[in-house]
Amino acid sequence: MQASRVYSFPVMADWSKRLAGIKGLVLDISGVLYDSGGEGGGVPIPGSIEAVKKIKSSGLKLRFCTNETQATRDKFVEKLQRLGFDIVVDEVTAPAPAACRILKERNLRPHLLVHDDVIPEFADINKADPNCVVIGDAADNFSYKNLNDAFQVLIGLENPVLLSLGKGRYYKETDGLKLDVGVYMKALEYACDIQAEVVGKPAKMFFQSALTEMDIEPHQAL
Repeated sequence: MQASRVYSFPVMADWSKRLAGIKGLVLDISGVLYDSGGEGGGVPIPGSIEAVKKIKSSGLKLRFCTNETQATRDKFVEKLQRLGFDIVVDEVTAPAPAACRILKERNLRPHLLVHDDVIPEFADINKADPNCVVIGDAADNFSYKNLNDAFQVLIGLENPVLLSLGKGRYYKETDGLKLDVGVYMKALEYACDIQAEVVGKPAKMFFQSALTEMDIEPHQAL
């Protein structure tokens, strides 16, 4: 009880100061707003739907920043709307669209090791004669053959480029914890003696893109 009494007031005072200049919030989704998996695609975490409503009614700008790479943004948002969240596609910053911008800017042609449901995000990208690999949370597509195919592309390049849509270790679904993309990213890094370029959390560039879309500066966001 004494510890609570000592620390509560300074913390509240600190937050009061920080909120004074805040114009927007960046929220994670999976494991923060809902737990994925199950028949309905997941379950909302208690209080999360109401929290999003309160943030939006406050007048603060809001961006959802996710490493979700098992669905297109459209399909992902449809699922969240069915779960009861007030969210639209333009409010979501996700790795696949960000990766597509990089691929086009650098004239990269990817070999894709991603989930089947996110492949439509790369429809406008030239994938002939790959000169890089893009890896995402491919779930059951993480077979030995598919990992080895990605390895063979990278090891055959003079300057191999590996773009990873996040680097998480694991995530939670309704039936337990699941290995995330970072585990397989590290395998390819080790095998090819390279370092992946992370497009997604926790890359600074990924968060900066979310802030740019809200037209606010880092010190104005939580």
